[in-house]
Amino acid sequence: MGGDKDTLRDEYPEDLIRSGVRGKYAKRYREGTNIVFIDPDLHKLFPDSKAVNRALREKVETHLNLHIEGRRLTP
Repeated sequence: MGGDKDTLRDEYPEDLIRSGVRGKYAKRYREGTNIVFIDPDLHKLFPDSKAVNRALREKVETHLNLHIEGRRLTP
């Protein structure tokens, strides 16, 4: 990337671009998300959120016999 040409369009004022703050909303974004990273070997078994949620619910219900308010855990 060191040799990349500056491709800033003329319609974007340079002073506006320079006035931005990097990471300004990063903390707020992280607080509002629920992201978990899984190891690559587990990703093969659980390729998406649906698979992960299904496996976790089965674990909770089957192995721990946990019920919330007498109901099955469902989304």
